[in-house]
Amino acid sequence: MIAKIGHGANMVGALSYNQLKVDKENGQILATNRIMETPDGNYTVAQLHRSFEPYFMANKRTEKPVLHISLNPDPADKVSDAQFIKMAEEYMQRMGYGEQPYIVFKHTDIERSHIHIVSTNVDRHGKKIPDTYEKLRSMDACRALEQQFNLIPATEKQRTGKEQIFRPVDYRAGDIKSQIASVVRYLPKYYSYQSLGGYNALLSLFNITAEEVKGELNGQSKNGLVYFALNEQGEKTSNPFKASLFGKQAGLTELQNHFIHSKEQMKVSPARAVLKNTIEAAMHTATNEIDFKKQLTEQGINTVVRRNDEGRIYGMTFIDHESRSVWNGSALGKNLSANVFNDWWSAQAVEQRQMMEQPSNADLPEARKHNADEKEETHGLFDFLNHKEQPADDFIWIDGLGGLLPEVQGEDYEEQAFANRMKKKKKRKRLP
Repeated sequence: MIAKIGHGANMVGALSYNQLKVDKENGQILATNRIMETPDGNYTVAQLHRSFEPYFMANKRTEKPVLHISLNPDPADKVSDAQFIKMAEEYMQRMGYGEQPYIVFKHTDIERSHIHIVSTNVDRHGKKIPDTYEKLRSMDACRALEQQFNLIPATEKQRTGKEQIFRPVDYRAGDIKSQIASVVRYLPKYYSYQSLGGYNALLSLFNITAEEVKGELNGQSKNGLVYFALNEQGEKTSNPFKASLFGKQAGLTELQNHFIHSKEQMKVSPARAVLKNTIEAAMHTATNEIDFKKQLTEQGINTVVRRNDEGRIYGMTFIDHESRSVWNGSALGKNLSANVFNDWWSAQAVEQRQMMEQPSNADLPEARKHNADEKEETHGLFDFLNHKEQPADDFIWIDGLGGLLPEVQGEDYEEQAFANRMKKKKKRKRLP
């Protein structure tokens, strides 16, 4: 069984995402804990939200008080509703959230039945429940539940303790060739990717890019690859290095064979459904692109967004470090394509969604109404550009991966968003 734990600030978004599954008859509420009951057993988002309001009102410091957990048994496991309920109770107890209010949703929109648990990590006194070693404790809880309910274990690949440790290339440190070699010689052993675009998305995390080159030799066409080192802005900072310098595994022929093998492997991978569900949940619980990326990073997933000069998104790639696979958004589902995200993050769409996801003032206690009004006065799509906190490193989720991931690879999402806005402004000024 695989567990994914998301932390966010948008409780209405988390509830709306799951309740929509229920409304469309692709899900149901299996159980609740410390949630106010309704006369007919049916719920609305507003009704569910009321049970969490005292906790949020008591909260003074926690920026992400919302918990959104998914528990995903193997597709071959046959789990009854009663077992799902018991599994949720056991998992929440083991993670320290057993006395919290929570709702257990079962999703049936895909063949892999699974449950989502919506809760809060703030107790009734407003204090944050400790989440130290959360990933490791969650893995231990999953292993215990697998034994208790006779589930198929979600075992990782056997590790020898001598796995390659990948680090991003530092063009200032010198010996760039050796730095690139330490990544591209071994990366195919650990990750699956189906195209050069996916390969480059993964390489970009290590400050490397690969380009296909074409030419003729003795009248015959020849294709090959060259590699470059990149700086923090994604710009080339080195001369090209031929793939042959790094061995057969780094060359175009072997890379194409890897694409074919990965395509067959990923076609039947259970990780696809888990990743898709995790991304969909983050779309509804995140307030903007920056928050979306950070939420997924916390769950071991990097997001690579490709934009044209006008700032329009034309590519979305997701790198799942738990399953070690690279996915194009549209390959996961039409609702995760570049066009969908381009619309999802547009200023008008974000503002409309945030208005829809805000509970009406009539539903809020008096103490909350004043705060809600204050937030509306200062709220704006690009308020996060003025946020003074440093962005989290891309690989803050590293527990249990045996040191495989880079130790440091920060992406300044705020600066990236600002640059995209300035590109748009410059483009408009050139128009007559």
